[in-house]
Amino acid sequence: MVSPDFPPAIGPAARRGPLRAGERVQLTDAKGRMHTIQLRAGGTFHTHRGRIAHDDIIGLPDGSVVLTAEEHEYLVLRPLLSDYVLGMPRGAAIVYPKDAGQVIQMADIFSGAVVAEAGVGSGALAMSLLNTIGTTGRLISVERRRDFADIARENVRAWFGTDHPAWEVHVGDLADVLPVVSDPGGVDRVVLDMLAPWENIPVVAEALAPGGVVLAYVATATQLSRFVEELRASGAFTEPHAWESMVRTWHLEGLAVRPDHRMVGHTGFLATARRLAPGTVPPQRTRRPAPGAHSSDESPPAGDWSPEALGERTTSERKVRRVTRDLRARAAYDAAAAGSGDGDGDAVPS
Repeated sequence: MVSPDFPPAIGPAARRGPLRAGERVQLTDAKGRMHTIQLRAGGTFHTHRGRIAHDDIIGLPDGSVVLTAEEHEYLVLRPLLSDYVLGMPRGAAIVYPKDAGQVIQMADIFSGAVVAEAGVGSGALAMSLLNTIGTTGRLISVERRRDFADIARENVRAWFGTDHPAWEVHVGDLADVLPVVSDPGGVDRVVLDMLAPWENIPVVAEALAPGGVVLAYVATATQLSRFVEELRASGAFTEPHAWESMVRTWHLEGLAVRPDHRMVGHTGFLATARRLAPGTVPPQRTRRPAPGAHSSDESPPAGDWSPEALGERTTSERKVRRVTRDLRARAAYDAAAAGSGDGDGDAVPS
């Protein structure tokens, strides 16, 4: 028996059992074409293969097969969050499921966590965060545009079937909102999905608990570089880590098992760092950074695009002389072979 103090089930946890009126379901035909509909008593879904009465679906278990009036089969399933996110109305670009999974794992989002999110967009990442923190956590989402915030609220409400009790949405700038809605050191994780995340490093450092994680999701390498350098300069965080994820699906047809010709490539970079205890000076890195890899008085000027400034390995003069000597020897051999008319195909000396 469930305790009366136990949080009520919402979202997917409340949709177990037979399919009910008001739920969204996916109908998939034999060719893999998918349609998403919302069930209602007395409703009808029309396809080019015939119609399906909603009443024929309501009451069936998840994963059933229904027939159209022309006897064509459709598989019926409740949509997964990844399916819903990719098909939901959107005002801003979404965080794709492959990146949302990375955010959940690499930012170490946990049940009951207090998470601040800057840049709610259309609500895609918020749904993944809410799924993870549960009804006992707290998600503080801050969005500059009110219209985006309204779209996100509707998308999240449609997925969970109600307003999520752990979610609050604030319209404004993170630097203005976060100090008001949270105490210093009262946030476990911060996720920044915005154009200039480095502008909010001071407020993030103030809000994060020692050991807490900040994660930035940015589109370009220049944004990534600026964010990482500002994190280092703040002295409040551990050494940042950055990466991207690419997903390639596979074609599975009998013995024809091979990668698909298309893949989801670059969508964004992710970077994480952890909050140091106030006043802590971290150990200096023992590995030698490239001369242009940090901001200091000894760094090259901003316009210096030399290999050293970009962190590239330089080519020694000795190697250049050896390669030049080998090329001259090869040219002399080719010229001698051409002059003698020798076409015996002997190998060129290395």
